[in-house]
Amino acid sequence: MSEGNPVARNGGHDKSRFRAMIIIAGTAALVLVAGVSMQLFRSWNETRAADTGTRPGAGRTGLANPSVPKESAAKVTLGGRSIQISMKMLLRQCSKIHGDDVLDSIINRAIIQLACEGGGVIVTQVEVEREIVDIATSFKIPVETWLNMLTTERGITPEQYSRDVIWPMLALKKLAGSDVEITDQDMHRAFVRYYGARVKARMIMVESPRLANTIALQAQQSPDDFARLAMKHSIEPGSRGLGGSVPPIAKYSGNPTIENVAFRLKEGEISEIVQVGTTWVILKCEGFTEPIVQSIDEVRQQLRTDLTEEKVQEAVGKLFEQIKKDARIDNYWKGTTTGNIRQVSGQTRTPGVQPRAATSTSRPRNSVRSPSPTSTSPFPTSG
Repeated sequence: MSEGNPVARNGGHDKSRFRAMIIIAGTAALVLVAGVSMQLFRSWNETRAADTGTRPGAGRTGLANPSVPKESAAKVTLGGRSIQISMKMLLRQCSKIHGDDVLDSIINRAIIQLACEGGGVIVTQVEVEREIVDIATSFKIPVETWLNMLTTERGITPEQYSRDVIWPMLALKKLAGSDVEITDQDMHRAFVRYYGARVKARMIMVESPRLANTIALQAQQSPDDFARLAMKHSIEPGSRGLGGSVPPIAKYSGNPTIENVAFRLKEGEISEIVQVGTTWVILKCEGFTEPIVQSIDEVRQQLRTDLTEEKVQEAVGKLFEQIKKDARIDNYWKGTTTGNIRQVSGQTRTPGVQPRAATSTSRPRNSVRSPSPTSTSPFPTSG
């Protein structure tokens, strides 16, 4: 429900924050597509270096010492005894822990690269740099500040950001095309969603319908105890410590069942029990926010711009899922072969065209890890 839904704001509409949400949400999948690029390719190069007998990092302080054994990663000495930790041991452990993610990330970037080659799409470094400037400008901050924020807050280096976030995003956008249709209904829903009144609420989420019935009865009998009951029983970690307090609930934000129940409540009322997947939710209404903007005409152009970006991102996501299906992946690391087409030497296909034959030989693990919240809440988290 929270995907694409910014946290309610108490002041005026924050255009930069809204655009930031779209860009980060839209590129989050691409970050996962490429993963930890620098580490990925560095790990691959280091593995090759180990195979060829060369030492990765040679020339760094302490690593260029000719007295250090070539195949040694570390040496531990205690009481006159020592243990050598070999490069093979280090790489073996790293591959066990990170191998799947590293390889999946490289594979996903390769899929996009091949799709670009097949579709005649080229993304230049100038285009990548221009996009970074445009993004930083939309936040009204210098490019250097934006890149520093990504490094300190997201752990993404500028090189990784350019290569594994911006490049795939631009490549997929070119492949998907930018023609999207914005209907009057789209505009109305977006206006209500981002600028309309929201329900201020607390929530209790549990996994047992029996426990939900017990809690609901207690809450109805003593509404003032709702926060205490949430802290005691709720399984949703993001709101439990706050007495069940969740970001204000907007209409058209992704979960119509929750939204309909929330907007039927009056201030101070406790809702009926609402099933959300495999959990049961109880809400308490604590009032309503004031609409941020009164007329859609005040923000029509901005809404259209933002909706266009959202729809392009949706098209990009669908395209990437399709080219993943179209690509045959022989993953020797996992021992799997996935994909829906039989490659013919010298033949290329346009991404998205239905394949003629299927060659799937095993049930694949998902090669792209879609952004998934760490909490089970049906509501957006702050930030």
